[in-house]
Amino acid sequence: MKPEYRSERRVLITGAAGGLGKALAFAFAKRDWRVAVCDVDTEGLAATAEQLRSQGAQILTARCDVTVDDDLKRLRERCESEWGGLDVLINNAGVASMGAIHKEPLARWQRLIDINLLGVVRGCRNFVPLFKQQGGGHIVNIASIAGIANTPYMCAYNATKAAVISLSETLLVELKPGNIGVTVVCPAMFKTGIAQHAAINNPKLKTALESEMEKSPITAGDIAERVFGAVERRKFLLIPHRASRWQWRVKRVSSRLYRCLFL
Repeated sequence: MKPEYRSERRVLITGAAGGLGKALAFAFAKRDWRVAVCDVDTEGLAATAEQLRSQGAQILTARCDVTVDDDLKRLRERCESEWGGLDVLINNAGVASMGAIHKEPLARWQRLIDINLLGVVRGCRNFVPLFKQQGGGHIVNIASIAGIANTPYMCAYNATKAAVISLSETLLVELKPGNIGVTVVCPAMFKTGIAQHAAINNPKLKTALESEMEKSPITAGDIAERVFGAVERRKFLLIPHRASRWQWRVKRVSSRLYRCLFL
């Protein structure tokens, strides 16, 4: 007999030192969820933790490198021992790069695959057994509209985000019998620090990326609120930007029309 599952409002967020990860932590914390925040940026993580504690949040913090399977294993063990389990895993950690296909080093491809794709895989592999054991849970994978509407000069980033969408679609069906929900989030440009840390050799491309992000009317906080709503409704695909939703619809109907309109 499957165990009866009831959420105890416990969430873990990777890449929570800043940007969307930090916004997600506050979105859940203000609703009295216990929040586990982790990142490789220990200074940023400490600042996030201090701000959460100052607002009365119950938190768990840990340095976590999503390219290291043992880091995620230890996080799962801490969630089990300190909280008795976990309800929502948000695989948010990610990096970006920009460059022409013939100029993007293979080492950069490998880094993006290891973080953006395999980081998500490691998170799922470590926490799915816990969700199955407790009779349910929810996984949120942060992808990007870049995985659907591919931006030129971002081959490695686009490919990893498209893979996260494919992985999420697979898990949606695979994990349903275990009462495990899946949400994949595909935001377009919004104000975040990802451009500052992106691997971009061409200054013009970096300036263009930062400019597009700065012009976005949607903030990380806006997206975090929509992610929380998607988890509550157990919604699978979340595309926060209205224009991106049109891109997605047009591409589903006709890839030829999509290329004419958007490329």
